[in-house]
Amino acid sequence: MKHPIPDHNPMRPQFRALAPQTTRHFLCEVEAGIATVTLNRPERKNPLTFDSYGELRDWFRALPYATDIRAVVLCGAGDNFCSGGDVHEIIGPLTRMSMPELLAFTRMTGDVVKAMRTCPQPVIAAIDGVCAGAGAMLALASDLRLGTARSKTAFLFTRVGLAGADMGACALLPRVIGQGRASELLFTGRAMTAQEGLNWGFFNDLHEPEALHDAARTLATELAHGPTFAHGMTKTMLHQEWSMTIDQAIEAEAQAQSICMQTQDFRRAFEAFASKQRPVFEGD
Repeated sequence: MKHPIPDHNPMRPQFRALAPQTTRHFLCEVEAGIATVTLNRPERKNPLTFDSYGELRDWFRALPYATDIRAVVLCGAGDNFCSGGDVHEIIGPLTRMSMPELLAFTRMTGDVVKAMRTCPQPVIAAIDGVCAGAGAMLALASDLRLGTARSKTAFLFTRVGLAGADMGACALLPRVIGQGRASELLFTGRAMTAQEGLNWGFFNDLHEPEALHDAARTLATELAHGPTFAHGMTKTMLHQEWSMTIDQAIEAEAQAQSICMQTQDFRRAFEAFASKQRPVFEGD
């Protein structure tokens, strides 16, 4: 990420900074290697629209090639995270679409989750208030989740006559909170309280509402100052090893770790340890 590859070779990925990029359907600020993505419709509890889904998908897809982003904080404006798909702008129109159009839409929403899971940067969700439907899936697709005592997370797809299987919920949620608990939430659509979320492993920690964003930023800063290439490898292994046997996972991790041992950050860590100093990682 530190040394961009020249643009003249069309066979190589084009690395670039995302900071100058303007987003239309959510706020995005990049500072000191941390991108803060804010869903910004607080008067409606930050619902998603067709356009915001598409832009989130494209933005996260670009992260593997971003030179200036080492961690992401995902949050909602005001006192809520995200209320899911906008009833009037999404759910209403969906009732009038053909099957091919519906499939294109559900594939697009799933692509947002895929992009979040496969980007190398750790994604931290700062969740206050309502976190429902597709909003709950954005939180679930994140790598780490911080909440408040008033956070209410609901996978409420069955409440609108749909299956609990949406955007990867039946794969992701059992892995985070367990099969039985996930089954309850996905069948009933009831809200998971903040304390349940903490006890079950959905939340990594709870904070006072006024301290939530600072806590997320602090965690993101810690990760951004770490060995970011190795963080990306950790995220890749966490994602890919779900479908591996133990033997396959051990071999994959042997290969991944040997790659990390060739990085300059690995050498920096050794040299800092030898001189009794704190390592300064640069992500290469």
